[in-house]
Amino acid sequence: MATDIIACIIPLAIFGVPIFLMTVRIVNQWERGVILTLGKFSREATPGLNIIIPVIENLIKVDTRITTIDIPKQEVMTRDNVPVMVNAVVYMRVENSTKAILKIDNYRYAVSQYAQTALRDIIGEIELDQLLTKREEIAKQIEAIVDKETDEWGVDITNIKLQDVELPENMKRVMARQAEAEREKRATIILSTGEVAAADNLRQAAEIISKSPAAMQLRILKTLTDISTDPNSKIIMPIPMEILKYFQTMGEKGKK
Repeated sequence: MATDIIACIIPLAIFGVPIFLMTVRIVNQWERGVILTLGKFSREATPGLNIIIPVIENLIKVDTRITTIDIPKQEVMTRDNVPVMVNAVVYMRVENSTKAILKIDNYRYAVSQYAQTALRDIIGEIELDQLLTKREEIAKQIEAIVDKETDEWGVDITNIKLQDVELPENMKRVMARQAEAEREKRATIILSTGEVAAADNLRQAAEIISKSPAAMQLRILKTLTDISTDPNSKIIMPIPMEILKYFQTMGEKGKK
């Protein structure tokens, strides 16, 4: 009797365990599943343990975490006819696993291709200066276009970032010369402003000194003090006209 029972259990174990393993499917927390019964959509599989009928039912898992898609570097012509090499990255996640499986063949590839097209269209409508200074705004425009289209696929575009904008070598040299000329312009303006301020201060000082002869003498003495620190210098001290007039007056008084 026991032998007969064992003989029955062994075939059940041999065939039953594989069938059980084929029947039980586990869906992770970050996944959603789409179950097709005889090729038709029947239900969604939630995270945890799910029972499916082997052969008749098929489970397709979809990752619902935020994933990234690189847009490869490509040459784009701006509105002012400047060729630039631009690449970007797309951040996306699946909101509706059923649409992502049933509405589109390969949603990751479709998002990548549509983002490339939108990137070329947007950059082709702007000039180079706008591309270099308004990258965030351009990325937002691309994101809005791609997100609107992919909404029907059950995919949400969370963000798009422009990574590199590579200019032609001749354009780099032109922009470098332009930046250098701009810096020289600012330096010249600052220098000329300083010259004007200095000239105005000198004019005011001259007016003040001209009103007081003693101030001129003090200025001369201060200058002599400054240049006397160098022992190799020769100092020629001018005699003020007032002193000459004083000696002339004294000489005339002596003659009388």
